[in-house]
Amino acid sequence: MSGKFDELPAQRRIGLEKMETVYGFDMTDGEGDFFRYTADHLFADIWTRPGLSDRDRRLLLIGLLAGTGGHDVLGIQIPAAYANGELDDEGLREIVVFLSHYAGWPNGARINSVVEDTIAKAARARAKAERLAAEADADADQESGE
Repeated sequence: MSGKFDELPAQRRIGLEKMETVYGFDMTDGEGDFFRYTADHLFADIWTRPGLSDRDRRLLLIGLLAGTGGHDVLGIQIPAAYANGELDDEGLREIVVFLSHYAGWPNGARINSVVEDTIAKAARARAKAERLAAEADADADQESGE
């Protein structure tokens, strides 16, 4: 099986594949030194090192971002952690309570908004999928004469 990054140098391929795993969305190759350091070093070297799981790294990163006000990146990291199954509703909400006491209440409130938005979007997506599945089942039953 051929991957979409097979034509790239090994370091870039590893980095882009790890970025897709971490972020949970499709990546494309980029240009410039910043992208090179991000893909080839941060994701190919650092995110793939032994000793910490992706969940461990994500928790550390969320804590750091909360403490430094990196709310734009939290808007990527929190939904990705949720989508990857690294954190569930309870875990995300517990992070908000915990970090609010260390990173400050205003930061906690911003993180809470990201968390609750992430949980609500996932709930809406599940409800839509369940509704579509029920409609498909009803259509199948109707076609079979039941």
